[in-house]
Formats: sequence, structure tokens, C-alpha cells
Amino acid sequence: MMNVELPEAFLSRMHLQLGSELPAFLCAMEEPPVRGLRINPLKPESRNCQISMGDPIPWEKNGWYIPEGLTPGTTLWHEAGAFYLQDPGAMIPVNVLNPRPGEMILDLCAAPGGKSTQIAAAMEGKGLLVCNEPIPKRAQVLSRNLERMGVRNAVAVSAMPDTLAKKWPEGFDAVLVDAPCSGEGMFRREPETRLEWTADQAAGCARRQMDILNAAALLVRPGGRMVYATCTFNPAENEENVERFLSVNPDWETEEFHLPGVDGNRGMFTCFPHRTRGEGQFAALLRKKGDTPAMIPEDGCLPRPGRDTGRLLKEQFPFFPSGTHMLGSTVVHMPFCPELKGIRIYRLGLHLAECREKRVIPDHASASAATEGGAHINLTDEAALRFMAGETVNGEQTGWTVVCWNGMPLGWGKGSNGVIKNHLPKGLRNGRLTLNG
Repeated sequence: MMNVELPEAFLSRMHLQLGSELPAFLCAMEEPPVRGLRINPLKPESRNCQISMGDPIPWEKNGWYIPEGLTPGTTLWHEAGAFYLQDPGAMIPVNVLNPRPGEMILDLCAAPGGKSTQIAAAMEGKGLLVCNEPIPKRAQVLSRNLERMGVRNAVAVSAMPDTLAKKWPEGFDAVLVDAPCSGEGMFRREPETRLEWTADQAAGCARRQMDILNAAALLVRPGGRMVYATCTFNPAENEENVERFLSVNPDWETEEFHLPGVDGNRGMFTCFPHRTRGEGQFAALLRKKGDTPAMIPEDGCLPRPGRDTGRLLKEQFPFFPSGTHMLGSTVVHMPFCPELKGIRIYRLGLHLAECREKRVIPDHASASAATEGGAHINLTDEAALRFMAGETVNGEQTGWTVVCWNGMPLGWGKGSNGVIKNHLPKGLRNGRLTLNG
């Protein structure tokens, strides 16, 4: 661990917060960070995952602690979407939100996608998940993680919260606000962040968080819920912000929540590393008074696939779900698409294929949708590593073929004369992967 002292102003405030618990907190902050992963139920083959895991994480049914010294992020299993690496404490807010299949849910500050993919797993592919990231470069990372984890009912967009509040007022059953913060909860995992922290910066975060919270409140239907989350210990960004929000929004109230190992008796919970086995995390559950269904108008602006495009897709990939919309030249499947005029879109449902004149080229995301009805090959360990590095592999299949390993789709190949040409996107090719970390 990098040897960086905790800021004096931070230590003074933590002494006021924790009193006699401060020595235990400081001791915990010098211990190795806690790591975790979530097995991906959206890809049933994930149950074959052979990564070594430690204890189960009490508040997340798919979560496991990672033993020290392992590097599961370098494995084929990770690249195939068998799991998502995530701090155990960061798994708390989504479980407080309690997403349900069929709901309309918004993750307002979503990149890099850990909480979005956790929400998607709970929704089981049913309902609408909107994942928003205002910063375009981070929105690209978000889109990639939604693709890797096989999420099919999500829209990844990039807009400011107040823009979305005007477009979809009272449109969601639940909204997650994982707000940008001073990042004190990262001090153990990333000690260099201690050098960037100042009391003034934390105060600035608190003001910005209030603006985000007030915009988010407009997006929730009466009777709906909102979880406000940060990765900091700072009361000004956490409990005090919740109290400030309630003071100017009388139609909202906090609601108790209880998870295994997590008690939000006042509707709020802070994960301190000397009390809870995770990094710093805060979550508050808020409920909007009243009871009105979520209402979002359906999009009428995005083009639909033309007759020729639909015919070509059906002829070449009859096992695909039907194309519902066009995103540029890409055919996508999204049964319910919210009205998106004026919003920058990065991903829309399941990307099926790109249409180029009279050719149809399957999208990387659609590989997981093709294993049931399409041609596929299951590679050996060695061949799978070569495929992920961008090499061709041997196989008797002809035409478009889904290349799998241990049942997990890795991507598309095209077979001819005993060789399957590699069609893995160049940005996803990696010659340094391992089997088990």
C-alpha cells in the first residue's frame, strides 16, 4: 500500500464523528482493502465460473469476497461477463433500492456501471433501466460494461440531471443517485486520493450533490423511491445533505431499511471499515409521498428497421429477436424505448447487427443471444486464450459462428475451410488474459 498520510483536517473531523472509535477506524484504514465480485445471473453459464472466492457477502446474494492475492480481472471469465468486480460496500445502495422486474428505474450517475449492472441483474431483463452518465468518455465505459454483462433492457445515455428531469418528470418507480463526492471511502483502496482531498473540495461536493438530488426528485413518481449514495464518510455530504433535502422537499421522507449486516434505522447507513467489511459507502432511502404510476412516453423519433433490413436479418439470423429500432446503422431490439429526442444515446437494448447496404454483420453484443439457435463452437482453454488475443481458431462450422468457452459466449467468428476467422472487436482483444487469475 502506498504510504500517504491521512489529511489533518480529515482526521480532526473523524475524531468528532467517531470519538473513542477513532483508533479502531485508523487501524482498519491501514489494513489491505476489501475486494469483492458479483456473479452475473444474466448469463446462466456464469455458474460454471471457476474463480476462487472467499466468504459470501451478506447483503448481496450474488456477491463474494475475493481472497487477497488473486487477480480475477485478468481472466477469461471476467472478459466473458461471468462476474463484475465491485467493492462489497458499493453493493449496499442497490440492495437498499430493491429493484424489481418490470419497474422503470434510473441510475442517474451510472459510470462505470457496477451499480447499473447490479440493478439489471435484479430486474431479470424485465422493465426499463435508464443508465445516465453526464461525462461522454465515462458513458462509453458504462456502455461497454452493460454489453459485457449481457444487459438487454437498458438505455445508456449522457445528459445532465436537470435535462432528464424536464424530459421525464415523475417517470420512474425508483432512482439511484450515486453522487460524485469527495471520495473519502477510497482512501484505503487508492491511497493517492488522500493527496487530492481538501475540506473546501468536500464542501463544494456537498453543494453540487444538492443540485443533483433536487433534479433527481423530479424524476420519481409519487409513491416511488430514491436512494442517495456516496463513497465518503463526510456528514456534510451524507446525513446533512439528506436533512437539507427534506427541509426543502416536504413531499419526501426517509424510510427504514434492513439488510443482513446493514441497519438503516433512520433510513441511512454508513459503511465504516472498522464496523463493516467493506470500503466507505453511504446510503439513504427516501420515499416520495403519494401513489401515481410511473409514466414515460414511448419514443416516436428513432427510425425503425426497413422491410429489406428486416428480411435480411431474418434470413441470416432467424434466431435473433426482432429488430425494433435503428441506432445509426445498427439494428437493436428494445421492446419499450423511452422518448429520447435530444438525448445522446450510447446503447439501446440489445444491439443485433450492423446493416451495410445488402450485408448484415452481427454485433458483438448479440453473440449471447445466438447460442441457443445459431451455430456455435466451444473452445478449449488454449484456443479460447488465442481467440481473445485476436487469432483465428480451428473449427468445421461455416458462416457466422458464436465462439464460446465453458459455455460462455466470447464473440463472433466466421468459419470457412476448417478455420474460424476472428471477429472480436479490436478494442476487446487481449493477449494477456489468464484462466483463473
